[in-house]
Amino acid sequence: MTHDAFSKCHPSVNFVFFILAICFGAVFQHPAYIAAGIVSSGTYYVLLNGKKSIKSFLRLLLLFCFISFINPVFNTRGDTVLFKLFSRPYTLEALIYGASIASVFVITMLWFGCWNKVMTGEKITCLFGGVAPALSILLVTVFRMVPEMIRTAKRIVSARLSIGKGGAEKLSERARSGASALGALASLSLEGSVTTGDSMRARGYGTGKRTSFSVYGFRRRDGALMILVAALAAAVIAFAFRGATRAVFLPERYFAPLSGANAAGLAAYCILLLTPTVMHIREVISWNISKSAI
Repeated sequence: MTHDAFSKCHPSVNFVFFILAICFGAVFQHPAYIAAGIVSSGTYYVLLNGKKSIKSFLRLLLLFCFISFINPVFNTRGDTVLFKLFSRPYTLEALIYGASIASVFVITMLWFGCWNKVMTGEKITCLFGGVAPALSILLVTVFRMVPEMIRTAKRIVSARLSIGKGGAEKLSERARSGASALGALASLSLEGSVTTGDSMRARGYGTGKRTSFSVYGFRRRDGALMILVAALAAAVIAFAFRGATRAVFLPERYFAPLSGANAAGLAAYCILLLTPTVMHIREVISWNISKSAI
């Protein structure tokens, strides 16, 4: 994260890119576009998180398998019947459609994971603090709530184990211990919310016009990157309206061919999504070259 070039760009560039990447990843279901989304989001997630990303990938893989294989159980549409399950057809088309839905979910989660690393609270405040201060504080609170609650829960469990609680083997005792830890977590969260509100009120937040200071300057490189992202996104949208991303799963399979102009649309999409990864790798290479020259 220290040498991530994309995270050093202006917050507006980060914000626009992630909004586009998440929206495109949630809409496009063409296998080629899904593959591009998984590769690009997964690669950038690994670059930002390192070895910590292995556990996340394992959880997403299990979720992917579950969604993929459970979909044909409820959705029996499709022409290619693989076998019968509970006297209901288990079709190949429904399985592929389930894998597509699962892939879209995985892509979205990976991009949101990258968002949490790059779009810090300071960047969100920089973007919306002057225009919509209430919205900025709401966004900062929401995006930091889940990671903060996870860290607090780990501290509560560790503290309970240190005094001999929470290590029971019986299921009923473990359930009671978990309920106690959950109650402590809820109490701490509510207390933290009250403390934050009192602190903001004491500092006069929202009582009048306020000034703001930002360490993020919009440089020439940010402008060039914003133009590149906008141009690539416009190209992707134009090709999507031409049918380059069309994908039909049920009852028959049809995917838009990747030939001619459609290949150019896929290339623009890949370049757009790989922009942060390329910038990160280039920054790391430059850094290593600089260190070796010392």
